[in-house]
Amino acid sequence: MNALPTVLTIGYENAELYAFLDTLAAHGVTLLVDTRERAQSRRKGYSKTALAAALTERGIGYRHLRSLGTPPALRKAYRLDKDFAAMKAGYTLHLATQTDALEELGGLAARERVCLLCYEADARECHRSLITERLQKMGFAEAVEDLTVPGR
Repeated sequence: MNALPTVLTIGYENAELYAFLDTLAAHGVTLLVDTRERAQSRRKGYSKTALAAALTERGIGYRHLRSLGTPPALRKAYRLDKDFAAMKAGYTLHLATQTDALEELGGLAARERVCLLCYEADARECHRSLITERLQKMGFAEAVEDLTVPGR
C-alpha cells in the first residue's frame, strides 16, 4: 500500500511572482491546483492564462478546479464582515456537494506533488484549509504543508 501524500497549499497575497514560482519549484511542486472560483486577479501574472504560462516555463502543470472555489455570495459576505467562522460554515456546506472534484483532486495528489492555490497568505483564513481538511478526512492526504513565499 502506498503512503498517502502531503498536500501543499500556497496563497499569493502580496507575493512577487518570481518568488512565488521559486517557492513552488523549491518544494518540488509538479502541479498547481487553482482553487479560486474565478481564476482572475488584479495582480499581474496571477490570472489563469498568465499563471499557467509562467508555471509551464518552470515545468509545473496547472489545473483549475473551479467548483472548489468559494461561491460568490460567500466570498462577498466574507469581504464585508471578515467573519471566517460564518464563511467556513457556508463553504463546508458547499464542499459537501463537491465529491467529484474532491475525488479528482485526491487522484491528482496521488500522482503529482500538488499545491493548492488561493489568494490569502494565511491558509487559516482561506477556504483551501477546509479543502485539505476534507481531503484528509476522505483518506486522500496524510498531511498538509502551507508554503510561505519569502519577502512578503
